Amino acid sequence: MALVRKGARRIVVDGTAYRWRMRGRPTYFQGLARSPCTFAVEHADTPGATLLVTTDQPHSGNWMGREAEPVRPSGVAAAVRLALREGWTPTTPGSAFHLDQSAGFKPSH
Repeated sequence: MALVRKGARRIVVDGTAYRWRMRGRPTYFQGLARSPCTFAVEHADTPGATLLVTTDQPHSGNWMGREAEPVRPSGVAAAVRLALREGWTPTTPGSAFHLDQSAGFKPSH
């Protein structure tokens, strides 16, 4: 699964370039603040398995008015480092690697 280039941002983590992207508009359940914000990361030069990160924050565009911390490059870099420690191989083709950090997420009722 390749990352859409439009809207993707470049980030360098420990000397390696990646591209990352978050949905501009929330999904239906993210809009209702029932599921957390997610973002995707891939190797910039040799894309293989995509990293899909589920955060512990609601999407900033949710319709319920829930406050959300923005996804910052430092958070993306931390997620990349954690995924690499847990076995993500970004240049090897294959299924997406899921990193779930949503333990602190409390859905809206």
